[in-house]
Amino acid sequence: MAITVIDHLAHSLGSRDEAPNIALAEKISKTNDREATRELISLLKHKTSGIRNDAIKVLYEIGERKPELIIAYIQNFLATLSHKDNRMQWGAMAALSAISVGNPEDLVEHLTSIVDAMDSGTVITRDHGVYILANISRLKKYHADCMELLLEQIEKAPVNQMPMYAEKTAEVISNPYVKRFEKVLRSRKDVFEIPSKQKRIEKVLRTLPPFAP
Repeated sequence: MAITVIDHLAHSLGSRDEAPNIALAEKISKTNDREATRELISLLKHKTSGIRNDAIKVLYEIGERKPELIIAYIQNFLATLSHKDNRMQWGAMAALSAISVGNPEDLVEHLTSIVDAMDSGTVITRDHGVYILANISRLKKYHADCMELLLEQIEKAPVNQMPMYAEKTAEVISNPYVKRFEKVLRSRKDVFEIPSKQKRIEKVLRTLPPFAP
């Protein structure tokens, strides 16, 4: 093995920041180290929480740089979505989000599990779930289902998150959903009460394509 993964994690090095984990992800990505990636996956079940948390951090950082290194481990990430540790939950969703950028079709059959995790997880878990839905919606066959799910997320999103969800949805909106999207946005009076968030929503509304019946 090119490197001994566990010895390079922040927890093992006694580091209080993520710099060692990011450096490790960069090295694994550049060297296409599949054995190191496999070791990281095995560390998701390590008895020490610091090691587990570092492992999921390195994995989703690898995913952002070279998703093909982690795509074989979708089932491992899905299993981690139900972990009792919130850090592990949203880290797994971040890894799936990274995969969805270039390979959204590989997550289609797992949409139910992803949405369930969004509904029961943290704000960060939901954020990455929205990224996944937006990416899958680019697939014509699944566009309608994902648009319904995105609109539902906007309806119940926390005030702080709602503008970002609207912006992501606007990137993939199609004509049949323009009117409903606008209606859902305007229904969120709680968001419009905050000037900075109102400004973002109004910008989204201005950039929507005209509805063509």
